[in-house]
Amino acid sequence: MNTNAIPIAPFSCTYSSQVPELLLKLNCTIAISTYQAGKLIFLSAKDENSLIQLPRSFDRPMGIAENKEKDKIAVASKDEITVFANSKELASHYPKSPNVYDALYMPRITYHTGPIDIHDLSFGKNEQLFAVNTLFSTIIKLDDDYNFTPYWTPKFIDKLVSEDRCHLNGMAMKDGLPKYATAFNQGNSPQSWRDKVTETGVIFDLDSNEVIIDGLAMPHSPRIFNNELYVLLSATGELVKINTAKGSYEVMVKVEGFVRGMSLHKDYLFIGLSKLRKNSSTFGKLKFAEKANHSGIMIVHLPTASIAGKISYETSVDEIYDVHILGNKIRPNILNTLNENYKLGLMTPESTYWAIPKPVKQ
Repeated sequence: MNTNAIPIAPFSCTYSSQVPELLLKLNCTIAISTYQAGKLIFLSAKDENSLIQLPRSFDRPMGIAENKEKDKIAVASKDEITVFANSKELASHYPKSPNVYDALYMPRITYHTGPIDIHDLSFGKNEQLFAVNTLFSTIIKLDDDYNFTPYWTPKFIDKLVSEDRCHLNGMAMKDGLPKYATAFNQGNSPQSWRDKVTETGVIFDLDSNEVIIDGLAMPHSPRIFNNELYVLLSATGELVKINTAKGSYEVMVKVEGFVRGMSLHKDYLFIGLSKLRKNSSTFGKLKFAEKANHSGIMIVHLPTASIAGKISYETSVDEIYDVHILGNKIRPNILNTLNENYKLGLMTPESTYWAIPKPVKQ
């Protein structure tokens, strides 16, 4: 496979030669969260032959959510969730790089959740944010009254405590509400899932409050595509399609790597790959630990279940949590709240403004 290299340090990566052209054809950008590197990264096509990336610092970023109707995204981090709104006008007049970006996500709301180990994050009906609160083994709603409001909890969890009892991690949405969830086991004691982590994974149907399939190898990232439920089995490197009626699954694609985080755009599925930590008591149990020696993105043409391209990180990024595709955005930007520059961009219903920073007195 022919590869090209991105001349960007320290987040250098290689990629299949067809990837930039594919992103241009799909008119999209890849967003990934890497809690290990503390970054949200936008990967975009610079032209038909090369990629360019924009890393922004966040404190342990995890789930990424998008409200397409309102053109907003939300990012979960260590102890908060931040909601960003896009302004094309601010993007076109961005002082540092005018007429470069076609989108600019500006921070609008921050929910102070506390360190509850949020994993998957999604917008639902009426802009309601839902999240998987892994530490308390529950799916939650976000509001401005509490750190979190429990929405659904597995029936075997008898107490809402910060013990990560079953490693509830993934959430699939349907009709604006959480429909399916993934966990590593059905334990009711502190971190009980660690003992047989590769053998006891489950998928829940939230409507019936029942397990529809068990015995899975570290399930992550449940998603509904074309009315079908797909899940990543991280410990076997497999993308599987779930038969929810029979409680069985079909392997669609097998990858030599730790898979976690995926997003479908048109016919193409973008799947995150993580490099396994050899000294980890959890990852060390995986049979393909030696082969899972890189991180990046695998691109799958879903109708044919064939590999359409790959991006591999050489430095900086070892573990990816979430992958999300931003459609109709060739070169987006985002400003975090760690840098004061975000305060210079102002949005109103009618207009946008860039303030001129005052000179520093000597």
